[in-house]
Amino acid sequence: MNSLWIDSVKGLSKFETLDKNLETDICIIGAGIFGMTCGYYLSHLGYKVILIDKNNLAGTTSFTTGKITSQHGLFYSYLNTSYDMHFAKDYLEVNEKAIKNIQDIINKEEIDCDFEIQNSYVYTTKKEELALLEKEQKVLEDLDYHAKLTKNVSLPFETEGALCFKNQAKFNPLKYILGLAKTIIEKNGQIYTNTIAVDIEKDKNNSIVYADTGKMIKAKHVIIATRYPFMNVPGFYFSKLYQSTSYIVALDTKKELLNDMYINVSSPIYSFRSAKFNGKDILLIASGNCKTGHDYSHENPYDTLKNFAKLYYPDCETLYEWSSEDCISLDKLPYIGKYSSLLPNVYVGTGFKKWGMTLSNVAANLIVDEICERKNPYAYLFDSTRFGLFKNFDEVKNMVVDSTNSLLLNKLKSSNVSLENIKTNSGAIIELDVKKVGIYRDKENQIHAINPICTHLGCLLTWNDIDKTWDCPCHGSRYDAMGKNLYGPAFKNLEIYQ
Repeated sequence: MNSLWIDSVKGLSKFETLDKNLETDICIIGAGIFGMTCGYYLSHLGYKVILIDKNNLAGTTSFTTGKITSQHGLFYSYLNTSYDMHFAKDYLEVNEKAIKNIQDIINKEEIDCDFEIQNSYVYTTKKEELALLEKEQKVLEDLDYHAKLTKNVSLPFETEGALCFKNQAKFNPLKYILGLAKTIIEKNGQIYTNTIAVDIEKDKNNSIVYADTGKMIKAKHVIIATRYPFMNVPGFYFSKLYQSTSYIVALDTKKELLNDMYINVSSPIYSFRSAKFNGKDILLIASGNCKTGHDYSHENPYDTLKNFAKLYYPDCETLYEWSSEDCISLDKLPYIGKYSSLLPNVYVGTGFKKWGMTLSNVAANLIVDEICERKNPYAYLFDSTRFGLFKNFDEVKNMVVDSTNSLLLNKLKSSNVSLENIKTNSGAIIELDVKKVGIYRDKENQIHAINPICTHLGCLLTWNDIDKTWDCPCHGSRYDAMGKNLYGPAFKNLEIYQ
């Protein structure tokens, strides 16, 4: 599954696997946009930086929509209600600063990444939702931010209203990350790929990162930038986060395209932006807020997006389709800062709730300030040690139910699927000798069997017939059809049955 961004980069740089023990100032685990941004800032401050990644660069970032915006849905009325006006104002300010920071980096380093300033809109086609836009606008006015409410937009269908944030941006996120990597290496930073961090231990005033290659990195500071924190204890982030999957299609519409960026108010979510492809503009439509590991028996989301597009662009051609997974905290705010009070020199940034292009820069600046022992006035917004779960009781209840079912109850239920029922290029869990077995029947009708228990905390996996993956409903780990780990927090592959 390649995204538009991956195919837009010819000859993607290959890096070595960690094959020796090293010592450094900063070890960053994860070479996506957050990890790379941390590496960029710190290497320019004179720190010796080493980044490692389980795959190649930008594993998750390569599958985003590449929007850079402080408009995170109708979020400021939520912040004002859940916290207060000062909290909402600071959240807006720090995200607006992040947009400018990214633009400054692109200009300074001359990174060719299709960066473009555009307006961003939250829109609705439902009259009953217009009041929600008006409420958000009122909060923004109280924050001294002018957000215009209008019906004059370039969408190919009528709306009841749209709330505009001016001077937002979009880019090619993979080209941007390659630009960051280039400058990190120029500053004598090191990048290692196909290297999995499996543990971190304290060593006096340092930390030791152990890799699956049998090698280790001793560092004064460690930043965990793996999207989902891979260490369960301390921190207990698995109890504070869930993962959600979105689906994206890239289309040649054969028509003049919309201006600016759009996302609607409520489910089903549709997000729009244009992008460059072989010298022309194409359309990206994203949708979905499907909790990873849940029932995939509904209509194929790629087909839903393509059918939606054909209503307005009947001659459109699908060029790419891909999915993206992101972490969402129970109170909708990222965790940024110290990983735990028990690991004082280890830092984390996670829970970017599908707005990671902007929030990654926010997180990088906060953590760089912590390492440099500088006070950041926005750090309190994202306190990584908070545990205020009960503000969102429904989310807590859902997480408890999902974990209970997958850890215990579903393991006790008998499967009603037999081997003969499984179609080609599909999978399911069957029972053999009172033992659950995950079966994938490939396109050549060959059978592949795995142990369908997540290697993270032992939850029963579900088969995702859309992406052809084994997904964990507890904490969102994903594996390919053959059992290879794709996404954390798990980092081990599934057991293969012969």
